[in-house]
Amino acid sequence: MKNTLLSTVLVSALSLSSCNAQDDDTTTEVSNEEKVIQLLKSIETGAQEPAAYINPNNYVQHNLEVADGIAGFIATLQALPPNSAKVNTVRTFEDGNFVFSHTDYNFFGPKIGFDIFRFEDGLIVEHWDNLQVKPKLPNPSGHTMTDGTTEITDLDKTEKNKELVKNFVTDILVNGDMSKISAYFDGDNYIQHNPNIPDQLSGLGATLEALAKQGIFMKYDRIHTVLGEGNFVLAVSEGDFGEDHNSFYDLFRIENGKIAEHWDVVEKIAPKENWKNQNGKFNFPK
Repeated sequence: MKNTLLSTVLVSALSLSSCNAQDDDTTTEVSNEEKVIQLLKSIETGAQEPAAYINPNNYVQHNLEVADGIAGFIATLQALPPNSAKVNTVRTFEDGNFVFSHTDYNFFGPKIGFDIFRFEDGLIVEHWDNLQVKPKLPNPSGHTMTDGTTEITDLDKTEKNKELVKNFVTDILVNGDMSKISAYFDGDNYIQHNPNIPDQLSGLGATLEALAKQGIFMKYDRIHTVLGEGNFVLAVSEGDFGEDHNSFYDLFRIENGKIAEHWDVVEKIAPKENWKNQNGKFNFPK
């Protein structure tokens, strides 16, 4: 039964992809953002048609628990317990050939995730993500990992906001130069969605100080990519939190040139011998 379903979906994807190549209008009728929303929702609904938005001949997978190619994607869906998957995509953004999304999942258990898709000629050719177990309770300030505003504004400031976030992550999280931190915020005003940290810049400082006293340190080693649309910017970084080597996905909302709100997902990077593909967790195009 599983092999039959896999074959059906692959044939469907190949067939529609072939039609798309012959008729460019097919790929432009639906926006890339909508393709991502439909593809993610198909994890819940089992709809086969959105698989056709993936290039069946060129799909590079960076989720290290999923085998490469569209066959790996379908095989993972088939491994889900029946009727268990739930998908609520809260935010989507577009930056050039990239679409990135923020989603509340039940995917082998409740999780919050960021997904990044790269498109070529209207088809998805590459995928990255970061997943974290969804906490049962809100954070100390009553926020969840996905609530808050979704409105995209300041499209003319996208590049300026991306540069701001890149500089913040570099100065504060990579270089640890805390003397510069106040320049990135409007006083103590800061909305925090990390499940363990309260609002306000002082709340962030107090939490990091408390962790340090326990011998738990967070250190970003490098930024792999920064994507944005208007007032929202996503930074993808690599580093360590405590004893774990991690991938950090940080989404920031910028308001009047200052960081106003933050969401994140932290995922431990599995040992290389456990990877189901060899594409790496990052390896973004230069």
